[in-house]
Amino acid sequence: MKTLFFFAHIVVVAGLVTLLGGGQATAATQPAANAYGSNSAAGNTFVFNGNRFYYETYGSGLPLLLIHGNGESINIFKGQIGALSRHHKVIAMDSRGQGKSELGTAALTYEQMAEDTNALLEQLKLDHVKVLGWSDGGIIGLLLTIHHPDKVSMLAVMGANLEPDAAYPWAVDGIVRMRNRITAELAHSNNPRPLQLQLQFLDLLGNQPHIPLADLTSIQVPTLVMAGDRDVIRDEHTLSMFHALPKSQLAIFPGATHALPAQDPARFNRTVLDFLDKPFAMPDTKDLGWFD
Repeated sequence: MKTLFFFAHIVVVAGLVTLLGGGQATAATQPAANAYGSNSAAGNTFVFNGNRFYYETYGSGLPLLLIHGNGESINIFKGQIGALSRHHKVIAMDSRGQGKSELGTAALTYEQMAEDTNALLEQLKLDHVKVLGWSDGGIIGLLLTIHHPDKVSMLAVMGANLEPDAAYPWAVDGIVRMRNRITAELAHSNNPRPLQLQLQFLDLLGNQPHIPLADLTSIQVPTLVMAGDRDVIRDEHTLSMFHALPKSQLAIFPGATHALPAQDPARFNRTVLDFLDKPFAMPDTKDLGWFD
């Protein structure tokens, strides 16, 4: 999803979002919430195409892969990992150029990050895993499922999108302003690399992805499409994704923003666990026979 998660990141940094616990990790790995993403007891690395990637593992049971959003890291899931690892073996990786994972020399694309994610599953010799992607992580989850369908058994995405213009105009305009500001700072900076990386993140948000709606019809696994009723992604776009997916459920959270997993993790976690752990169904009111 072309999710302007970059804005949610700014909110988190400003301390305006309180991340609640929502559960405990299993015995040997119960870090404080701020240690997720920097927990040596749970962390590991692997190398793919010359770049080193960092991931952490918690809990036991069927594997559940968490994919974070733009400019974030494993730590953004500190409201989820404890609760979800009580039911699943949770695996969370820092995406390329974010957290502790290396950037490499190629420009960031969602397709490349989906291949990085597939490489992690190859490294762990896993297939048919459950996947939860938030923001840009939702886009990566969709691409992973489209291009490597054997790797995914269930998919849940929060605030995902298929095209850059799926975001509301206020967000699209905000990206342009931020790009202009950072470009101006770059011209006078003695330390250009952090600013150049920020421009790459903004390129993801402003110019990617480009996933044809028809590609969603190839996703044959149960998929939960989630968004806040005041998300950064236009609600009609979220609905178009829901209707295009052959096996889908929809959750629009009332009174919620794109940052719901951080702002109300308990409500978000309940919804995700209900989807992941209950038999999948697509009941339809027309089948109740009211008008027969």
